Amino acid sequence: MNINEAISGRRSIREYTTQAVDEQLIQRLINAAIQAPSAVNQQPWTFTVIRDQGVLDRISRGAKAHMLATMPAGTQSEHFHSVLNDADFQIFYQAPVLILISGSSQGQWMVEDCALAAENLMLAAYAEGLGSCWIGFAQRFLDTPEGKSLLGLPAEWLPVAPIILGHPKSVPAPVQHNPAQIRWIG
Repeated sequence: MNINEAISGRRSIREYTTQAVDEQLIQRLINAAIQAPSAVNQQPWTFTVIRDQGVLDRISRGAKAHMLATMPAGTQSEHFHSVLNDADFQIFYQAPVLILISGSSQGQWMVEDCALAAENLMLAAYAEGLGSCWIGFAQRFLDTPEGKSLLGLPAEWLPVAPIILGHPKSVPAPVQHNPAQIRWIG
C-alpha cells in the first residue's frame, strides 16, 4: 500500500471485533510511530499499551465523569451530555488495545511531536488492516492525578494521544472533505 492509499483510506473506527491484536504487530506500529519527526530530535514520546478491558472500563467511567463535570456549554454539549450519561457507552468502543502516547519531556513542541507519532501509528495500523481512533474524551481525564494513577504514569508526563486499535467490524464510508483553502503569496 502506498502512502496516498493509507492517507485517503484510513477512517476513525468505532466498532471492533473481539480478536486480540498481536504483540509483535503492536510493536511494529510503535516502531512506525517513532519514525515521526520531532523538534530538535527530542523524541519526547512514551507509549503505554493497555489491553486489560477492566482498566479500559475504569478509565472510561472516570473520563465520562470528568468530561461531564468540566465540559463547557457549546454547540455539541447537549449531544455529548447524552452520550456521556449513557451507562452502557464505553469511550473506547470495546477496542482490544489502547496505546496512549504521552510526552515525557516538556519541550516547546512536545504535543506536536506526539501528534506526529500518533498519525504515523494510525497510518501504519491501517496499512496492517487494523482500525484506529484518537479518543479525545480520554485526554483531559488521563492528565489528572486520578487518570495518571490508573496507568501508573509519572506526574510530569503529559498524555497527548489516546489511540484505540483493533480489527474493524465494519469500515465507515468516506466522508466528504472540504476543498483546501489556499492562499498563494508570490
